[in-house]
Amino acid sequence: MQDLKANISPSKIKESNKLIKKVAIFDSGIGGLSVVKSLLDANMFEHIIYYGDTARVPYGSKDKTTIISFSLEALSFLEGFEPDLIIVACNTVSACAIPFMQENTKIPVIGVIQSGMKAIVSKHLPKTSNILVIGTQTTINSKVYQEGLQSLGFKNVQALETGLFVPLVEAGIYEGELIKAAFNHYFKDIKDIDALVLGCTHFPMLATSLREYFGKDCVFIHSGETMATYLNEHYNIAFCKRENIKLNYHASSNVAKLQESASKWLAL
Repeated sequence: MQDLKANISPSKIKESNKLIKKVAIFDSGIGGLSVVKSLLDANMFEHIIYYGDTARVPYGSKDKTTIISFSLEALSFLEGFEPDLIIVACNTVSACAIPFMQENTKIPVIGVIQSGMKAIVSKHLPKTSNILVIGTQTTINSKVYQEGLQSLGFKNVQALETGLFVPLVEAGIYEGELIKAAFNHYFKDIKDIDALVLGCTHFPMLATSLREYFGKDCVFIHSGETMATYLNEHYNIAFCKRENIKLNYHASSNVAKLQESASKWLAL
């Protein structure tokens, strides 16, 4: 568990004085676009390279050894672009493969768990809050969010694997009867939730539907919210007007579909 604790206890000291102009973002599919959006909204970086392993999504139901293997393959691919920083915009990979990626490259590699925990802290929730964490099977089984919340003093924490949400988002289904059926399947026994932690970067794309289900008083938390702040605290980031940021997409399958999803999601 030492590696997971390192994931949620980042240093407050800037890790490098090097100006970070080019960033590579890796996700199992399109979920990392929620992180891309936060960076574009913050006018961060001059060049963003996005890679989605769309041929093998979802990662969350796969075993740890397989996820590590896929992650190292993605790392090898992204190294070819010579980025200044690699962001793993996938909670599943962040929960179990970050140390292995870091050991195999000289490029700084960070995950979304750090900013996810920062997002939780930023809400200033009462310690008695009823918090529900949703994520893939691997992320939930890692207990990284549950233990992180407990270390922050929260006592009423539930965690629920909601892996079906990933293929629905990948299919471009964010609302409607299928989404309602999935919500009823997973949440029928869940009541009185004060805060919902979206422990997968795919899940913010379901935010509108989730808000309708849980109500306006439920606080929503996801890593993309504070990613820009986290990066600015720990790295020397180059800023650029959004319209001037170069953005390239790559995918292990059907890059055209990824680009189509990006054009819709990033315009919101």
